Amino acid sequence: MTSDANELAALLNAVRAQRDAELRAKFNRSLPFADAQFDRWERAKALGFGDKTSIYDSSFVFGDVTIGANSWVGPFTMLDGSGGGLTIGDFCSISSGVHIYTHDTVLWALSGGVKEARKGAVSIGAQTYIGAQAVIIAGVTIGSRCVIAANSLVNRDVPDGTIVGGTPARRLGCVEGEGTDVRLVYDRKDGGS
Repeated sequence: MTSDANELAALLNAVRAQRDAELRAKFNRSLPFADAQFDRWERAKALGFGDKTSIYDSSFVFGDVTIGANSWVGPFTMLDGSGGGLTIGDFCSISSGVHIYTHDTVLWALSGGVKEARKGAVSIGAQTYIGAQAVIIAGVTIGSRCVIAANSLVNRDVPDGTIVGGTPARRLGCVEGEGTDVRLVYDRKDGGS
């Protein structure tokens, strides 16, 4: 390395150490360099997302992506709006590692490039929680006040107020009540009520 490169590396290491110490003291957390350095709310604002929404620097955003107010997009997420647009409502929580796709190239690859990539918009309503590592495929609509369990593959629409989980995702229950009375009600396996 040149002298200038060594100086820059030393400066970056010092900035990282200082910011890491601040985050550990204030929040008891240590983040990747870019997530620690850059303001999540400023990035959301620069992307045109709603008021008080935040998105980590480690999140990928492609194409036409719209997110409402007061939503949180966790680290290491993939928001692909390149195949028809992705819309996420207000007060949504998109957990770490979630992948949302509006296109896939399965048939394109299998056909040796003869078939087009499949495309379809994805819409997620307001007040919806998407669990860590969930994958939502092109063309899916998820309603408002839904819960998508961690590690789920959502390949079909999810009605308002529904809890789904699994691969592929299936109904597990529903969301009832509002505000401080909101609760998760799971379907009974024995068919009783």
